[in-house]
Amino acid sequence: MAVKGQKFKTYSEELKKEAIRLHVEENWTYRQITEHLEIHDKDRVKKWMRKYKQLGEFGLLDQRGRREEYLDQDRYVAKLKRENDVLKKCLQIWKRGV
Repeated sequence: MAVKGQKFKTYSEELKKEAIRLHVEENWTYRQITEHLEIHDKDRVKKWMRKYKQLGEFGLLDQRGRREEYLDQDRYVAKLKRENDVLKKCLQIWKRGV
């Protein structure tokens, strides 16, 4: 259990991807990966693999404080803004032609 003031070890996205690659492509065992990449928690790579199988590379991102639905909503809003900009440009062109 976490203790107040406890520091947690965080790992970069590149390290997580490398661990996944070693397991999937090179057929390394979880133990070999943890020793090679100096990961202190022996079950950490298993957890990364589970998330990778469920969500792909999106599962390896640090999502603390943000829910998946919010990230998807942000993408949707960005897409709508791009469509809106294209429609505004088309309207300007159409007005010039009339």
